[in-house]
Amino acid sequence: MKRNDYKISNSLSDHNGHPAVTVITAVYNAENYIAECILSVINQSYHNFEYIIIDGGSTDNTVNIIKQYEKHLAYWISEPDKGVYDAWNKALMKSKGEWITFVGADDQLHLDALHLYMEHINAHPLKDKLEFISSFIELVNEDLSPIRTVGAAWKWQDFKREMTTWHLGAFHSKNLFIKYGNFDTSYKISGDYEFLLRAKDQLNTSFIEQPTAKMRSCGMSNVMLFKASEETYKAKIKNKVLSNVKGQALILIDKFRLLVRKSFGWKRF
Repeated sequence: MKRNDYKISNSLSDHNGHPAVTVITAVYNAENYIAECILSVINQSYHNFEYIIIDGGSTDNTVNIIKQYEKHLAYWISEPDKGVYDAWNKALMKSKGEWITFVGADDQLHLDALHLYMEHINAHPLKDKLEFISSFIELVNEDLSPIRTVGAAWKWQDFKREMTTWHLGAFHSKNLFIKYGNFDTSYKISGDYEFLLRAKDQLNTSFIEQPTAKMRSCGMSNVMLFKASEETYKAKIKNKVLSNVKGQALILIDKFRLLVRKSFGWKRF
């Protein structure tokens, strides 16, 4: 992957020195949720941001809903893609923000989320070096009733073992993409983890000890959980966090566990 995938567009920073933010949503057939998602973004209390939506060629009413809000969008398109990371890369090529954040089509930002992030960045003693800021996230059911709050400050020793941060609402400096390139579209579930592994222990991070968004719990199937686990091991191998031999062995162990669980009707094993 080339390190110059991300292209810098003209900055949107305003005359009052408020850094520009790009909010990105990738969507495919989310007619039940996309309007709520869009409203949670366009009604933010922080105003210096642009909103980009990349639709993967939805066949339901999603595109018609997006069109209702297109005057609020800096850019949107509907066409087939190779998955969420391909959609994110398309949006990155159009983005002008100093900071970039991703919001799922069935998720919602708190209305002061962007303000909280920018306030945190501006007050940080190392604000010019920050590259990645995350926060607490509220996991919710489909009806938005609460499940639990998740999230933790980024620590390399923890992160190299598993994804300990949540991409929803997290702020990525545009410099991250300039330094490390765009997302690897060969990943379908763990591409955000693979991307952040590239910086290893050199990633400059901070954490907001407040919830900034609501994420619907998708209830991933066992097959998808295995796929995420397999991609996680491959990401570690690719970035030399794990040896190829050990990584492949762990993938085989997970495959064996999956087969056993399937043979018992997906019961806990």
